[in-house]
Amino acid sequence: MPIVPAFILRRLYVKESLRNTPDGWSFTLRNSLGSGYATGLVPLKLNEVTEISMTSTWFVDGESDATITFDQVTDQNTFGLKMNKEIEINVTGDRLTDGEHNVYFGCIVPGIGQIGFDFTDTVAN
Repeated sequence: MPIVPAFILRRLYVKESLRNTPDGWSFTLRNSLGSGYATGLVPLKLNEVTEISMTSTWFVDGESDATITFDQVTDQNTFGLKMNKEIEINVTGDRLTDGEHNVYFGCIVPGIGQIGFDFTDTVAN
């Protein structure tokens, strides 16, 4: 089974996109690696200790404009990231404090299994 190194996956994160929103926080992913999809997402992890509820973490599907929470991603309702497209990942809840934060993003890819990466960024104002 092929393993995709985190340092390669980290290229998906759009630097300086970590920001607070009126009802939580968000960050952006941009696919420059190749089209793909995931049949599952795993909970985000904030600052290596806080696991974010999958029902509080969501994105807007680019094709249907539907809001999809992480727990709704399945074999039939996949998380797709087309080449050179961006997707914003949103978290509803507490806003981030000023300063640096570390975020882990992971997903389950058919034929590979669970892959993921972390990034560290400062909240953009």
